[in-house]
Amino acid sequence: MQHVVVIGAGQAGASCVAKLRNGGFDGRITLIGAEPCPPYQRPPLSKGYLLGDMTLERLFLRPEAFYADQGITLKTDCRVTAIDPETHVLATTDGQIAYDELVLATGSVPRRLPEAIGGALDGVFTVRDLADVDAMAPRFVKGAKVLIVGGGYIGLEAAAVAAKLGLEVTLVEMADRILQRVAAPETSDYFRALHEGRGVTLREGVGLERLLGETHVTGARLSDGTEIAADFVITGVGIEPDVVLAAAAGIKIENGIKVDAQGRTNMPGIWAAGDCTSFPYRGGRIRLESVPNAIDQAEVVAENILGAGKEYVAKPWFWSDQYDVKLQIAGLNAGYDRVVSRLGDGSASFWYYLGDTLLAVDAANDPRGYMVGKRLIEAGKSPDPALVADPDTDLKALLKT
Repeated sequence: MQHVVVIGAGQAGASCVAKLRNGGFDGRITLIGAEPCPPYQRPPLSKGYLLGDMTLERLFLRPEAFYADQGITLKTDCRVTAIDPETHVLATTDGQIAYDELVLATGSVPRRLPEAIGGALDGVFTVRDLADVDAMAPRFVKGAKVLIVGGGYIGLEAAAVAAKLGLEVTLVEMADRILQRVAAPETSDYFRALHEGRGVTLREGVGLERLLGETHVTGARLSDGTEIAADFVITGVGIEPDVVLAAAAGIKIENGIKVDAQGRTNMPGIWAAGDCTSFPYRGGRIRLESVPNAIDQAEVVAENILGAGKEYVAKPWFWSDQYDVKLQIAGLNAGYDRVVSRLGDGSASFWYYLGDTLLAVDAANDPRGYMVGKRLIEAGKSPDPALVADPDTDLKALLKT
C-alpha cells in the first residue's frame, strides 16, 4: 500500500490530502504540522481573529474529526528535521517516517528585524501564525502605542485592526510610499487616505534605524533622527519561502523550491506546492504568496500523484481587508506602463496596462470591477483603456467584446 506524506499542515498541505482522498487514493496519508492545532486559515489571523470576531474553531479549515474520518493521520506539534531522498525516510521529532511519495508544503517564514537593531526585544512581533497573534493580542488595548514597520498589506491590515481598537498607530515605510512593491501609486494614494482618515500616522520614505529599550521595546529611532515611543512593535517586512529542509536534501532551489509544471521537484517521488514553490508561468518562473495558489497548486499535485499528468496553470488573485474596505486583486501587474482609474462613491478600481494589454486590476469595494477584470484577464481579453476610463461604460458589456 502506498504511503503519501505531506510536510506542512497549512492551506496547501490540507488541500492536498483532502484532494488525494477525494480523488480515490486508498493508501496511507500522513499530514505533518509543526503547530499544535489542525490546519487553519491564516488571513483572518490579522483581522477577524485579532479583533475577537472569530473563534479558534472557526479558523480551522475543517473540523478536527475530518482527518480521522478520512483515514488521514494528522501529526501535529511534529517537526521534520531531515529528508533522505535515497531511502525515502524522514527524520522527525516523533521518530522516523517512510514515504513512497512526499509533498513539501512548507509555506513561508516572516523576515525578522535584525537582533543588532533590537529585533529580539520583548514586545516585537511578526504576524504569521496563531502563536504570533495570540502573543500580541493582549497588547491591543485602547490608548496603547503601536509601531508598525512595513507598509505592505500585512502592515496595513495590522494598522487597521489597531486603529479600530483605539490604539495610537504609527506606521513607517522606508520606500517612498506604502505598497510600493506591489501596487501603483494610485492604489497607494487610496489606502494612504483611508488610513490617515482613521487616525493612523504614516511615515513614508523613512527607515527604522533601531528599536529602543533594554529588554522590552520602548520606542524607535528612525532614519531621519526622530524618536517615537511604542508599547509594542509589529513587523511586516515580507516573507521568504521555507526551503531549509528541501535545500538540505539536495532539492533545487530557485526563488523557492523549484518545481515543474506538474509540481515535481528534481528528486524522484518528491513534489511541492504553495508559498514555498516557484513554478513555470508564461515562459518564465514565478512564486505566488496567496491562498488561491496554495489550494489550486496543491490539488493539481494530488491529481498528478494519482497519475493525471496535469499542468498547473495559475490564475493569480489576492485580497486584503482593511476597515470596511475589501481590496480584490486579479492578475499580476509586473511591467505595467499605465494605470486607468475608475472612481465611484467609496469604491475605486485601478486597471494596469502594458501597451494595450490588460495585466491586472486592483478593485477596492468594487466587486463588479474585480469580477469583470478577472474574467477578462483569464480570457486573454484587453478592453480599450478609454472605455475602461469612461465612467459611463457598463463594465459587464466589456465581456462581450
